[in-house]
Formats: sequence, C-alpha cells, structure tokens
Amino acid sequence: MSTSRGPDAPAGSDEAPSGARRRARERALDLLYEAEVKGRSPAAVLADLPVAPDRYAAALVTGVGRRLSEIDALIADAASGWRLERMPAVDRQLLRLAVYELLERSEVPVAVILDEAVELAKAFSTEDSGRFVNGVLSSIAALCRPEARRGA
Repeated sequence: MSTSRGPDAPAGSDEAPSGARRRARERALDLLYEAEVKGRSPAAVLADLPVAPDRYAAALVTGVGRRLSEIDALIADAASGWRLERMPAVDRQLLRLAVYELLERSEVPVAVILDEAVELAKAFSTEDSGRFVNGVLSSIAALCRPEARRGA
C-alpha cells in the first residue's frame, strides 16, 4: 500500500501531491467553465459526470459553487476597472478557483496558488491574462492572507 497521499487518500482527505494538484486544478477549471457555459451550477455538473473527478478537483468545484457570491465580490473589488461579466470566461473561472483556495486551503502556500493560476491563465487564456490574474489575486491574497506578506 502506498504511503503517498493523493486522489486515493483515505476518506475525508483531499490532499494530493503537487503534480496531482495541478491536474486537479485543470480539471476543476474545465468543470467550472462547463458549468458557466451550460448555465448550470458546479454541483449539477459534478453530479452528471459518469466518472467523478479526483477528490481535490471535486472539492475545488464544490467549494467555488458554495462560496460563489463571496468569491465574486472579492474579485469585483480587486479588479478595478473590470466588471466580472466582461472578463474572459477562463480568467473569471481561474480567479474563482484561486480565490477559493486562498480562502479555504490554508495548507497551500499563497505563492503556489498564484503561480498555478498564472500558469493556467497563460496556457488557456489570452496573452495578457497571466499578468491580469496575478494582479487581481495578489490584491486578494493581501486581504485574505496578510501573513504571507510578512513571510510567515
């Protein structure tokens, strides 16, 4: 039996190695994007899957759906000059995903959350998305995790 904690970790755990977390974030981004395009809740999209995603991806999607209003308010405040509905859809979903991690996943370092979101933005969105996502998330991280600024 493997001692690593990943998608097959014991019930109640959604820890995953970093490579698995990267894949989980990509899968969560796909599912959140699908939910928006189809006009469905993230929970409904998850429920309709023939095969459930790994635990971390499912936890991210469920968490974003559960805290969507709060997350969107944080993004709207931090993205000065940008209305949420005017942002590219991929950027909007990436921001939601990363803000959820900032709020709920204190075990994940801020730098990891921001780096992953920026890399996903560069890979799946516009040329300027990496900088935009980084700027918005940096502002939100300063509010949600001020200890990260002090190097704690």
